[in-house]
Amino acid sequence: MFYYLDGTVAEIMPYLAVIDCGGVGYACKTTNNTLTALKKGQRKKLYTYLNVAENLFELYGFATQSELNSFKLLIGVSGVGPKAALAILSSGTPETLAMAIVTGDEKTLTAAPGIGKKIAQRIILELKDKMAKETAAGLDISAGKGAPTALFGNKATEAAQALAVLGYSSQEVSVALKGLDMDMPLEEIVRQSLKRMAKL
Repeated sequence: MFYYLDGTVAEIMPYLAVIDCGGVGYACKTTNNTLTALKKGQRKKLYTYLNVAENLFELYGFATQSELNSFKLLIGVSGVGPKAALAILSSGTPETLAMAIVTGDEKTLTAAPGIGKKIAQRIILELKDKMAKETAAGLDISAGKGAPTALFGNKATEAAQALAVLGYSSQEVSVALKGLDMDMPLEEIVRQSLKRMAKL
C-alpha cells in the first residue's frame, strides 16, 4: 500500500519516527540505525512496510532499502515477528545480519534483546537455505564470460548469498563480484562489492 514516505521528520522517539507528509504525521516504527540517520525538522524518505493483522495496523519505516529487505526476510522466518526483527536490525546493520547468516554466527544475532539461541539458529537455517536456492540459479561471477558458477569457491558463493540477503538481484551480484580477488576475507569481499554497487 505504501512504498515510501517522503516528508519532514516531525518527531523522533525510541524505535519510532513521525514523518509529516502534507500535514499528516505518519508514525513509523523503526530501528536505531534509521533513527541515527534522522534529524528533527529535516526532509527524509523512509521505505515502508505496512503490517496489517487482526486489530493491528502498523507502519514500519527504514532509511535504506537494504534495511527494509532485511526486515522482510526476518519476519518471513517462523517465530520472528516485527518486534524481534527491529531488535536484530537495531543491534547491527543489514550487512552485519547478512554476514551472520552466511557464516552461521549465532552470537551476533543473540546480541539483540529478546533473541535466544533457538531463534538465532532458526533464522540462520531458514535464511541461509533460502539464499542458497536464490543465488544458485543464473549467477556468473567469473572473470571471463560463460564460465559455470560451480568453478568458484565457497567464499564467492557465501559473498553472493550475503548480497542476496541485502536484496540485490542475481544480475547485480554478478556485476559486483566479477573480477574481485576471492583470496580476500569474506567481509572485505562483501564490503568491496557494496562499494561497487553504490557507484552503479
